[in-house]
Amino acid sequence: MSADAAPEHVLVLGGTTEARRLAEALVRESSYRVTTSLAGRVAAPVLPPGGTRIGGFGGPGGLAAWIGAHGVTRVVDATHPFAERMSFNAASAAALSGVPLLALRRPGWEPGPGDAWTFADSLAGAADLLPGLGSRVFLTTGRMGLHTFAGLDGLWFLVRSVDPPAGPAPARLEVLLARGPFTLEDERELLSRHRIDVLVTKDSGGSATAPKLTAAREAGIPVVVVRRPPVPEGVAEAASVAAVLDWLRQQA
Repeated sequence: MSADAAPEHVLVLGGTTEARRLAEALVRESSYRVTTSLAGRVAAPVLPPGGTRIGGFGGPGGLAAWIGAHGVTRVVDATHPFAERMSFNAASAAALSGVPLLALRRPGWEPGPGDAWTFADSLAGAADLLPGLGSRVFLTTGRMGLHTFAGLDGLWFLVRSVDPPAGPAPARLEVLLARGPFTLEDERELLSRHRIDVLVTKDSGGSATAPKLTAAREAGIPVVVVRRPPVPEGVAEAASVAAVLDWLRQQA
């Protein structure tokens, strides 16, 4: 980029640890202006450096219009692996606007020796499996899908979330308000204190929430893992922040 050229405007569709790290890397480089968009599902999010916006765009057309109105030159989809609708909206908006799109998708988790994992294709599938696996459930799938487990009156649930859940919920429920990341020692103590005998999680991947899986393996606790939803076809992908930075430099 020449000395008098405007910096590239990178729109990061965020909400993940990787999105924050990408924003931190981009604000350190004069070649880029960064805006991170957050869905607004958390009441008091930890804002990344650079510009931010909170809330939806109104579908692919609204996102494409925002891209054009704000001079966005690159889009990085660094949303949560289970933010299915946003990823498809991003793909459609990129096609409408003609702006290059890259998806930052952290690798999923893989079971190792000693893990007792059962996979489900959905939260409903996970709920169907639970009665045969345990009676004291550590549910780490987020507060938005809690209603899926509301009919399991014979089970006790511990739910951990940043904000209090609302809407239908299991009758026997304890809510732990906490924001990660959590250490292995944290997770060991939690499983022991609450006498957890089954863990439910989404295949989020990454290291920030992985210690619970190690703690479950150590304790011999079965884990129900909800598989990731499908992703848009034809979208270029990167598995790390470093790979995204390389892509941006190549595109410049």
